[in-house]
Amino acid sequence: MTIERMLRGIAGLIVLATLALGTWVNPNWYWFTAFVGANLFQSSFTNWCPMMWFLRKLGVGQSKTLGSPIHG
Repeated sequence: MTIERMLRGIAGLIVLATLALGTWVNPNWYWFTAFVGANLFQSSFTNWCPMMWFLRKLGVGQSKTLGSPIHG
């Protein structure tokens, strides 16, 4: 899985989770939803995302083999 796909998946999961928490637990969770949206928006201009930095530190998206896998 590429780092971009993982980022989209994490962002989508956080948005859905905080929308549910805001609906059923406390409306203040909507602030976290807004924070995620603001980070996605700013990263479209700056090409820097805190979550991508964190994922790179974890080693996500770094392949140990060269080239693409052969399916057959």
